Amino acid sequence: MFRRTMLTLSGAAAASAMTARAAFADEIAICYNCPPEWADWAGQLKAFKQATGITVPFDDKNSGQAVAAALAERAHPVADAMYLGGQVGIQAKAAGLTQPYKPAGFDQVPAGQKDPEGYWFAIHSGTLGFFVNTAALGGKPVPQSWNDLLNPIYSGMIGYLDPSSAAVGYVGAVAINLAFGGSYTDFTPAINYFKKLRANQPIVPKQTAYARVLSGEIPILLDYDFDAYRAKYTDKAPVEFVIPQEGSVSFPYVMTLLANAPHLANGKKLLDFTLSDEGQKLWAAAYLRPARPVPLPAEVEARFLPASDYARAKPVDLAALAAAQKGFAARYLAEMS
Repeated sequence: MFRRTMLTLSGAAAASAMTARAAFADEIAICYNCPPEWADWAGQLKAFKQATGITVPFDDKNSGQAVAAALAERAHPVADAMYLGGQVGIQAKAAGLTQPYKPAGFDQVPAGQKDPEGYWFAIHSGTLGFFVNTAALGGKPVPQSWNDLLNPIYSGMIGYLDPSSAAVGYVGAVAINLAFGGSYTDFTPAINYFKKLRANQPIVPKQTAYARVLSGEIPILLDYDFDAYRAKYTDKAPVEFVIPQEGSVSFPYVMTLLANAPHLANGKKLLDFTLSDEGQKLWAAAYLRPARPVPLPAEVEARFLPASDYARAKPVDLAALAAAQKGFAARYLAEMS
């Protein structure tokens, strides 16, 4: 009798453990490329858990690694969602990795910043400009235009990430090209500009250079507004951000729902939250411009440049940008090496 009772209790314990595991599985969503220190995903996912009870583990992949993992796992998907640089969302759709989903607020995301059927959509954007350490300028004026950067007084002080390999570097090349009359099929203005800029001995890192701006090693970096604002308001560095007078571009970051997502309902809830009023305000608090026109607290709004400055930055054409990238990289390497 005692032995049978023990067996029964053990069986009940095992069943309880299985139920607990199942419940845990129901309270999770997997998002690739959601690292805690980028765009304050830590704060976003904490707020999401508080609102829904769903846990999303941090994931340090970049966009390319996220897509590579999803491709490798296509037969047995692990992730429910991915956060990607804009043009990578197009690539993920083309590879058959995503499925359509339109969260509440999808209709307020501008055309061109979303797939019409919902295979990807922007949740926030960054604007390309000058991330300037004013203390490292040695008394020189803060440059206000692309043409200002060609002035010999800034020799050795300008940095930009390699546009043939770094995403932000390529977006910078697109911004320059469009500012000087180029198009997504003709990058001659950008190539000519880089050739002129070479006289000022620019610093061209392969990877992120945020710390090098804060240290003053690179006083002027072509970079996104959110990095400059983070340096100024979070790291309390002597930093200004400039949208050049000739114009620039804004670049969206997107979410996608993966095909055959193992926690489909929870994945949808995560995408809902990133585009909700609360989620959009959290992105803005992390210095990213929301994809939807949501009212922001005055102290958050004040951290951004005025709307009149942002009027000089036009959204990129994601499809054209993606299609042109390989050709531009080949030309840049051929003519700038």
